[in-house]
Amino acid sequence: MAKPSSRSTFIDYCLRALGAPVIEINVDEDQLDDRVEEALQFYQEYHSDALEKVFLKHEVIADDITNGYIPITELISNVIRVFPLNDSISGGMFDAEYQLRFNDVFALNQTGSIAEYVMSRQHLSLMDLMLDNGSKHIEFNRHKNQLRIDMDWNNSVAVGDYIIVECYRVVDEETYTDVWNDYYLKKYATALIKRQWGANLSKFEGMVMPGGVTFNGRQLFDDANEEIQKLEEEVRLNWEMPVDFYTG
Repeated sequence: MAKPSSRSTFIDYCLRALGAPVIEINVDEDQLDDRVEEALQFYQEYHSDALEKVFLKHEVIADDITNGYIPITELISNVIRVFPLNDSISGGMFDAEYQLRFNDVFALNQTGSIAEYVMSRQHLSLMDLMLDNGSKHIEFNRHKNQLRIDMDWNNSVAVGDYIIVECYRVVDEETYTDVWNDYYLKKYATALIKRQWGANLSKFEGMVMPGGVTFNGRQLFDDANEEIQKLEEEVRLNWEMPVDFYTG
């Protein structure tokens, strides 16, 4: 069995699964492209295999400071957080966290204990949280392709600084062609094309062809609808991430 590795071979696979070329599949090429795009969109929205966790590095330019946001590629589906743009507590060798780490080796090997060290680290984290030190409120909408960071851009960053963003990125099917061979994506796209086929044939419901053959597009449409519902329930139960998965 040939593994689909592109959009065209993927469509050919789906058509063969429906009976082509033995059976003529009455679906237009544009309709095929639409249904494949719809399947990809659903797959990328709900299937965990369609996403990867990445840390993006963005170098600040003058336009970013003027706009108050940084551009984000359309492949980014969710932004978790922006890493702090400055050091915690104070800075330099007099920084509380610096001093704590500086004494870690001596404290843990001599008179200190791991419990005291953990409690100290938790205390410093709480101070950072309460003081909101370095953290910034962010706004992201995947349709705008913008990550807006609420801060004083003129004083917080300068041209040439780097902003690190923790986010989830869609696995690009054009770069990583193995996506086209995903078991679920093949089943779901085939069901969508089958429903489109049934919708097309339902326009001729009851028409008798030479030889006594009668179109039954409604049955084909209903069967495909049932398959789609089962597949959507399957992905939500087995492969969808928890609702709070993207909470940073």
